[in-house]
Amino acid sequence: MNTLKELDHEVFLFLNNLGTETWDPFWLFLTNKWSSIPLYAFLLFLIYKKFGLKGTLYSLVAVALLITATDQLANVFKHGFERLRPCRQEGVMEQARFIAVRCGSYGYFSAHAASSMALAVFVGLILKSKYKWIFPVLLVWALLVGYSRIYVGVHYPGDVLTGIIIGALIALLVYALHRFGFAKLFKETY
Repeated sequence: MNTLKELDHEVFLFLNNLGTETWDPFWLFLTNKWSSIPLYAFLLFLIYKKFGLKGTLYSLVAVALLITATDQLANVFKHGFERLRPCRQEGVMEQARFIAVRCGSYGYFSAHAASSMALAVFVGLILKSKYKWIFPVLLVWALLVGYSRIYVGVHYPGDVLTGIIIGALIALLVYALHRFGFAKLFKETY
């Protein structure tokens, strides 16, 4: 376990120290949860075009479940593992570039990475039959959001990778429930 922690610290410092002042505003923008509102509005529009009002409302309930699940599970892990964030970890924080607005106490696992990947996988799957390009675009967006957490200095790569995996798994579960419920409620499949 210590070897994994050391590797995580080394990879974090390598990736985090690739940053430059020139790119800092971009990554700070990307990591800010409010910066994705235009993307969310666009996705909502695409969902509405595909499913209509009732299907959109049903899908929004699924998205709310998805985000709540990833966020709350991340909180359980953070308080259960109590792994300090790199911006609080002695021996790491002195060597890292910390540019985030704030630094919470615990970081395992990244709720940002989990919720963005969950949204990307879920919405990508429900829209892929109509918009073939949406799934890979959303995956790239989610991976960039995950990397932004390393760049700004608040998560180790292991935190982000765990968040990505858990987010994808929760998305697959909610997607299966969404398809099942959609068929039962609306008597059709998508």
